[in-house]
Amino acid sequence: MQFNRFCLRTASCVAVLAFMAGSAWAVNPFTVRDIRIEGLQRVEPGTVFISLPVRVGDVYNDEKSSLAIRALFDLGLFKDVRIEINDDVLVIVVEERPTIAEVDFVGTKEFDKDILKKALRDVGLADGRPFDKAQLDRAEQELKRQYINRSLYAAEVVSTVTPIERNRVNLTFTVVEGEPAKISEIRIVGNQVFGESTLRDLFDLDTGGWMSWYTKSDRYSRAKLNADIETLRSHYLSRGYIEFKVDSTQVAILPNKTDIAITINVTEGERFIVSGIKLEGNFLGKEEEFKSLVTIRPGQAYNADEVARTTKAFTDYFGNFGYAFARVITRPEIDRESNRVTLVLQADPSRRAYVRRINVVGNSRTRDMVVRREFRQFEASWYDGDKIKLSRDRVDRLGYFKEVGIETQDVPGSPDQVDLTINVVDKPTGSLSLGAGFSSADGLGISFGLRQDNAFGSGNSLGVQINTSKINRVIVFNTTDPYFTQDGVSRTIDVYHKSSSPYQDQNYYQLVSSGGSLRFGVPFTEIDTVYFGAGVETTTIVPGTALPTSYMAYANQYGYSSTAVPLTAGWARDSRDSALSPNSGRYQRAYAEWSAAGEARYLRATYQYQQFIPLSKQITVAFNAEAGWGTSPGESAFPVFKKFFGGGLGSVRGFEQGSLGPQDASGVALGGTSKLNLNAEILSPFPGSGNDRTLRMYAFADVGGVAGTDGVNDNANSLRASVGIGVSWISPMGPLRLAFAKPIKKFDGDKIQNMQFQIGTNF
Repeated sequence: MQFNRFCLRTASCVAVLAFMAGSAWAVNPFTVRDIRIEGLQRVEPGTVFISLPVRVGDVYNDEKSSLAIRALFDLGLFKDVRIEINDDVLVIVVEERPTIAEVDFVGTKEFDKDILKKALRDVGLADGRPFDKAQLDRAEQELKRQYINRSLYAAEVVSTVTPIERNRVNLTFTVVEGEPAKISEIRIVGNQVFGESTLRDLFDLDTGGWMSWYTKSDRYSRAKLNADIETLRSHYLSRGYIEFKVDSTQVAILPNKTDIAITINVTEGERFIVSGIKLEGNFLGKEEEFKSLVTIRPGQAYNADEVARTTKAFTDYFGNFGYAFARVITRPEIDRESNRVTLVLQADPSRRAYVRRINVVGNSRTRDMVVRREFRQFEASWYDGDKIKLSRDRVDRLGYFKEVGIETQDVPGSPDQVDLTINVVDKPTGSLSLGAGFSSADGLGISFGLRQDNAFGSGNSLGVQINTSKINRVIVFNTTDPYFTQDGVSRTIDVYHKSSSPYQDQNYYQLVSSGGSLRFGVPFTEIDTVYFGAGVETTTIVPGTALPTSYMAYANQYGYSSTAVPLTAGWARDSRDSALSPNSGRYQRAYAEWSAAGEARYLRATYQYQQFIPLSKQITVAFNAEAGWGTSPGESAFPVFKKFFGGGLGSVRGFEQGSLGPQDASGVALGGTSKLNLNAEILSPFPGSGNDRTLRMYAFADVGGVAGTDGVNDNANSLRASVGIGVSWISPMGPLRLAFAKPIKKFDGDKIQNMQFQIGTNF
C-alpha cells in the first residue's frame, strides 16, 4: 500500500515537471527578422542555410523548430544543434563532428592497405569525411567481412580514435589476422551410386595437399563451394539422374576458428532414359533445321549437358534471324514406372530486334577502337547471334583481357531494339621470354626477349629479342600493326643482327648476318590468314680456326659475303581455344621463302600442324608435327646459313639445342636441307593443384632429325628419339616449360642435355 502511494506521488511530480517544461519551451509564433549561425569551423554557412526549412520573413513556430533541428542533424555534419531566440533573431548554435584526418592499419599482411581503404570508403569512412561512431562500427564489421572472405575467421579488429588539433581525429585499425581457416573435412551424405571419394575428386575445394600453399584449395570460399556443388549436380544430371537434388549444405566452423567441416546432403533419385523428343511452339517454319541441331538421342540416359547444348543451339539459331529474345524451355514428361522421360522443347521466338548501340566497358588501358574493330555485329543492324559470338571470340583471342563477356540489354520504350555491352578486364600484355641450356662443352647459354603486345593500348606490338650466349649472339627488333588497313591487313617490320660461332674462342670462324623484312597478313576467313612479304639480308662468313669445308667451298664459289632478297609467303589457320594453354582445337602454319635475287639463291619451306584433344576435364592430349625442306635452283649450292637445325625445346628434347644432324670432324653441327619433328604430350594438372590449368605436368615423346647434307658422322641423317616428363606453368612472365628428357635413340657424338627450360614457348 505504501509502495502504491509512493508511485502515485512520483507520477504526479513527473506530470507537473513535464507541464512546466512544456510551458517553458513553448515558442510564441513570430516573424523571423534575421538568422545567425555560430560554431562553424569547416562547414560552409551556405550548407546550413540551404538545409533550414525557415527563411527571413517566415513565421517561426514549434513545428519549424523541430523540422530545422532534424534537418541539420540529417546532414551528418554536427554532433550537437541548438536554436536560440534573441529579439526575433534565430541563433543556430552547432558543434561540428570531428573530421577524419587519416586512416591507418596495423598488422595487415593479407591485404594491401589501399584495398582496405577502398572497402571502408564504400561504407562512408575515409580521409576528410566527418567522423561518426556508427560508421566506425560498420567499418570494423566490413574489415572482418573482408577477412572472412579470405577464410581468416579468427581475425580480430580493434579501432583506436586519436583526437588531434583543429577538431580532427586519426583512426587506426589494429588487426590480428590469425591463421586462415582450412577445410579439415568434406562429407557427402546420401550418395549410393557413386563413391564419396569419386564425388570429392570433382571438387576444386579439398582438405589440402602438399601443393595447397600454391593452389589454396583448402581455403574455404562460398563462391568455390557453390561452383563445386554445381559441378556435383552436373555430374548426376549428365548421367540420367534428372531428379537429383542437393538437400542441404552445412558449413561448420570449429571452435578454434581455423578448421572447417563441410557436409553436403544429397538425394540421387532414379536414373532415367530418354524415350523421345518433341518440338512445340513457333519454329519459324524451320522445324527440320532445328531438328538437325538436337544432340539428345533417344535410348540414352538423360544428359543435362546435351539438353543445355541443344537449347543454346536453338536460341543461337533464332538469334541468326534477329530474334534476340527467343526463349526455349525444356519440359520433361517423366514416366516413373518405366524410368523413361520424354523431352518437350517449347520455343517462343518473341520479337525480332536490331542492335541500337554497342558499349565497351572495363577497358581502362586498351582503346575502344581496338575492341570495336574486332566486332562483326554492327550498330543499327539486325541482331545476329553468330556474329555476336564471333565478335566475342575475336576480342578474347586478342589476348589483351582477363575476362570478356557480352550482355544484351533492352532499350526502354523500344521493344525492337537492344544494346550490347561488352565487358572486359584489362591484363598486362608485356611478356618476358627466357631460355637456357647447360652442357659440359659450352657451358650456360641464355636467350632473352621482351615483348609488348598492346603497346600504349593501341593493339600494336613491339618486341626485342637478345641472345647473350658467347657463341650465338642475336638482337632482333620487330613491330606489328594488326590493322595497318581498316580491312584488318597487318604489317610487320623486322630488323635483326646475328652472330654465331661454334666455340667461345674468338679465333674460331663466325657467321654474321644482318637484315630486315616487311610482311603483310591478309585475313581471308575468321581463322585463316595469308602472309606475304620481302626482305634483304647480308651474310658474312668470317674466316677462322676450324672453318668447315662446306663453308669454305661456299665462300670460294659465292664469296665470303653474300646478299639475299627473300620473298616470303605463308598461311596460318588457328582454331585453338587458347594460345597460351590450349585444350582443344587445331593450329596449322605453312611458310615459304624464296630468294630470287642476290648471290644467295634458295627456296625454303616449312609446315607445322598441332592438334589438341581433351580426354576429360583434366587431361589433354597434344600432337605436334613440323617438317622443313630447302633446295637451290640449278647447280647453285644451298646457302650454309639457311640450313635447318634440330634438337632441344621445340624439337627433340634431351639433345642440345641445334646439335642434331650432320657434323664436321670437330663435332660442330652443320645443319641440313630438311628436318622433321614429331611430338606427343599428355597434360594433366600438377598433383595437388586440383583442376588448376595454369600449373600442369606432362609426359612426352619426341622423334626428329635433320638430314640433307653429308657430314663426318655416318648417323647424321638418322632420326633421334626421347621421352620424358615436364612441368608447364603460366607464369607472370609468360608460359614456362621445364623438361627432363632421356634419349632413347641416340648415337656416338650426340650432345645430350637432360634438363632444359624455356619461357615463352609451347612444344
